[in-house]
Amino acid sequence: MTESNANGAPRRTWLVVGGGVMGLKIARDLIGRGQDVTIAESAPVMGGLTSAWQLGDVVWDRFYHVTLLSDSKLRDVLSEIGLENEIDWVETKTGFYAGGKLLSMSNTAEFLRFPPLSMIERLRLGGTIFYASKIKSWRRLEKLSVEKWLRRWSGNGAFEKVWLPLLKAKLGDAYKQTSAAFIWAHTARMYKARRSGAKKEMFGYVPGGYARILDRWVEVLTQKGLKVMTSSPVTSVVRVDDGPGLDVTFAGGESQRFDNVVSTIASPLIARSCDELTDTEKSKLEAIRYLGVVCASMLLKEPISPYYVTNITDTWVPLTAVIEMSTIVNPDTQLGGNHLVYLPKYLPDDHEGLNETDDDYKEKCLSTLEKMYDYFSRDNVLDFKVARAKYVAALATIDYSTQLPPIVTSVPGFYALNSAHILEGNLNVNETITLGETKLTDEVWPDFLARAKTDQPVTDLQQA
Repeated sequence: MTESNANGAPRRTWLVVGGGVMGLKIARDLIGRGQDVTIAESAPVMGGLTSAWQLGDVVWDRFYHVTLLSDSKLRDVLSEIGLENEIDWVETKTGFYAGGKLLSMSNTAEFLRFPPLSMIERLRLGGTIFYASKIKSWRRLEKLSVEKWLRRWSGNGAFEKVWLPLLKAKLGDAYKQTSAAFIWAHTARMYKARRSGAKKEMFGYVPGGYARILDRWVEVLTQKGLKVMTSSPVTSVVRVDDGPGLDVTFAGGESQRFDNVVSTIASPLIARSCDELTDTEKSKLEAIRYLGVVCASMLLKEPISPYYVTNITDTWVPLTAVIEMSTIVNPDTQLGGNHLVYLPKYLPDDHEGLNETDDDYKEKCLSTLEKMYDYFSRDNVLDFKVARAKYVAALATIDYSTQLPPIVTSVPGFYALNSAHILEGNLNVNETITLGETKLTDEVWPDFLARAKTDQPVTDLQQA
């Protein structure tokens, strides 16, 4: 007999593939709609890119994350699980490494004194950033290359000295295919943060980091009925022969049947997991280019600099930036009196650098720091670990939104919803949560309700 929830919607079984922030948000909202939800994560722990690990005696995030005052959707989640009031807010500073020197660019006065640029170049650079922050329609920027747009507004001098090194550090040669919407998204996020923070860069964190957030979130959802499967990569999703529903096979060979599946993993992986997608759907999923990252976490006895982020314009430096997390996270209460630094290098998903050995990347990082900071010593390093992710963020290429695959696929009950569908911002936890909520409400749920009027649920089929 078909069961309905209190809102009148039929109760069905759902599998959410991927236990990152997107998967958890979708699972939470489906449970809130009275659905029976299981979440499958390929890793041994939940969290995806927000998962944590141990560095020395410290447990903290594998990749760097902060909360902005303007991150309203993330803060709603933290409030729901009882952690929002515990956020520690800190005013941060921004540095630049340019011309072999470490420079501060944390306020307008420092910006106007920025040595690598002439006064005209500084004004044009500042004008570009201000103009980008006021643009409301990102779609027209999507039709322009980021290089063409930045050269037009900042001029060749500022572009060559600042923008080009930063673009190469973040995107490699893929910057040539990237649209101007990429810069707009980054600028809009930081301006929004400053508007919410009295013109200051106020970043926050929950004590215990994402390890604590994820544990609490999963605990709350489990109490509401969520079933969690870790170390459970999905290898195939196929339609049931004798009716509605989907048979899902996991890496260990086990199969389970669900009424619906929402896959939140990287687009190329979605294409490989469901062979019944059309050739057009598969080609669109596989065509999405991603940025990957190699990111070192380094636990130190002493800090390197007073800047949360040090942007790098000297092209000899093989790092995207230096992230001094302990300028935000309290070293005494959270890091055992030590300091935490991240050393990321973003690369296109097919770049051989993503396969560089841990030892080689460690030596590259340490020798680079010795050149950048004359006071840096390897004796200061307590622990050093390297994390990798091949699929971090989809590249915002020219006309990107017109090339996206549909969320509601041709396979009934199978939905492909991941961070590649972020169009009005850059990849971060708040945008991911926002996307999951919006697309579930606007696309997944209406399609489910339309199908549920005629589909017999898997539970009824299994009883028959």
